[in-house]
Amino acid sequence: MAELDDIIHQPLRLKIMAALNALPATAGLEFARLKKLTGATDGNLGAHIETLAKAGYVSVDKAFVGKKPQTTVTATAAGRGAFARHVATLQEIIAGKQV
Repeated sequence: MAELDDIIHQPLRLKIMAALNALPATAGLEFARLKKLTGATDGNLGAHIETLAKAGYVSVDKAFVGKKPQTTVTATAAGRGAFARHVATLQEIIAGKQV
C-alpha cells in the first residue's frame, strides 16, 4: 500500500508543488508569484519552501534583477517524482483501492 508523502501533504506545500509541477521541468516560479497563487504570507511561504528544499523537492535560486532581489523556486526531479507518487496515492484512495 502506497503512503502519502508527509512533506507534500501539508496544504501549503501541496499548493506549492502543484503549481511547480504544472510548469515545464526546467521552469520555476518567482516567490512573489507563488505568494499570490497560494495566499501565504512571506514568512510562512519561506518556511515551507525551506522544508521542501531540505527534502530535495525544490531548488531555490536567489538573484538580483536590477537592484531588487528575486527568488525563483523550481521543482527538482526528486520533487516531481514525489509529487507524482503522492497524487497517484490520492487517486487510489479516491478510487477506493485503499482503505
